[in-house]
Amino acid sequence: MDVKNFVTRTLAGAVLVAVIIGATVLSPISFGIVFMLISLLATQELMKLLTGKATYLGGVSALLFLAIFAEHASMFSERMIVIVWVVYGMCLLLAMTGQLWNKKSNPVEAWMHIAYSQIYVALPFALVNMIAFFRGQFTPVLVLSLFVFIWVNDSFAYLTGSLFGRHRLFERVSPKKSWEGFVGGNLFALAAAYLMSVLDQPLSNLLVGNDGSSLELWQWFVFAQIVVVFGTFGDLVESLMKRSVNVKDSGNIIPGHGGWLDRFDALILSAPFVFVYACVYAFIF
Repeated sequence: MDVKNFVTRTLAGAVLVAVIIGATVLSPISFGIVFMLISLLATQELMKLLTGKATYLGGVSALLFLAIFAEHASMFSERMIVIVWVVYGMCLLLAMTGQLWNKKSNPVEAWMHIAYSQIYVALPFALVNMIAFFRGQFTPVLVLSLFVFIWVNDSFAYLTGSLFGRHRLFERVSPKKSWEGFVGGNLFALAAAYLMSVLDQPLSNLLVGNDGSSLELWQWFVFAQIVVVFGTFGDLVESLMKRSVNVKDSGNIIPGHGGWLDRFDALILSAPFVFVYACVYAFIF
């Protein structure tokens, strides 16, 4: 084992986890700033992956995040919220119409890249806002739980897959993933869901002075299952995308971990489904 690479990977991972947890529990503003920045950087990385160069679309993704954050954080006037939405829409229109003057690129391909950047990266990160402000109040425990389920599933799927993996999950896309690893990660994610159900109210009281999500145990289990299933699909989708452009990692910004997309691939596909689950829960319960 490469000890230096292991130490680098561990330290970089610890710093990233500390930043995400710290920003989420500190305040809604720190949460918004950090995740808006990650959305911007992940979009830039995606465009560089697809086109070979970074573009201004990262800033457009940040505007979408800001627009949804502004609507839910109760820190902006209605006029300011409208302005942000208008600027976001104008930037998208300019990106589309700007292809009229770009003689070197295929306009249809460029438009598809623009749409893909907003659907694949910008929208999922923006929807994390909706999860964070569940039922109109900032609920950091839900965001923390989303990441806890992702991290637990990734770690224990890798561990159990390495020890017991015999049957490939999706060999064409990710040869190392196994059904045994998927089941192992799933079981530990369920254990993490039980733990978060116990910590929900005391953590919420400590951090923001409210009663938390009020989810029942079985609802926490459903939450974890959504993250595990669609987070795994997110990992596979990103692996397929990287294979299609012949790269091992989406970037090299995080030592030992690759790029932003490598670290947040599970979030990108699971966040929209967690948001739908939250909407259904709020409507029914």
